[in-house]
Amino acid sequence: MTKPLSALLALALVSCAHPRGDYQGYKNASYTVRGQTYHPMSVDEALHHQEVGTASWFNESKFLGLKRGNTAIGEKVMPWHKIAAHKTLPLPCLVKVTNLETGKSVKCRVNDRGPFIGDRIIDLSPRAAKKIGFYDQGLTTVEVEVLSVGDGKYQRTKRKKWFFGLF
Repeated sequence: MTKPLSALLALALVSCAHPRGDYQGYKNASYTVRGQTYHPMSVDEALHHQEVGTASWFNESKFLGLKRGNTAIGEKVMPWHKIAAHKTLPLPCLVKVTNLETGKSVKCRVNDRGPFIGDRIIDLSPRAAKKIGFYDQGLTTVEVEVLSVGDGKYQRTKRKKWFFGLF
């Protein structure tokens, strides 16, 4: 492979850590899975959301990793994406997931629904699970903090307090 071609390929892969944010608005409509109805939180609720619980990782690939699935908002799942699934956060949103056993953190784009097994609070992509050090175990205890909700003109972030945390 020539140097210019390999440099272009490397740049393309680095720029694709998260799927492209093409979803317009927020997906927070109620939905039902296996007879249970879930009611996603509002954007304002999500911006102040923080939780601790069990994380797992999921792999949507089929046919030797060459065929990939789509997320709940229609984005392609690629092996280099750092993405996640959550039952009640509005889609899409950006979260910081911290493995409480290793202290490692990763920022993930929540663009899918799940996990629907037991008391798990979030499913991470394999790359995200490797980044925070629990890929080999399958499950770990994490803290999830919402950083922003939405993309582009719809993106909302927490308001920063600029005067000694008072305003």
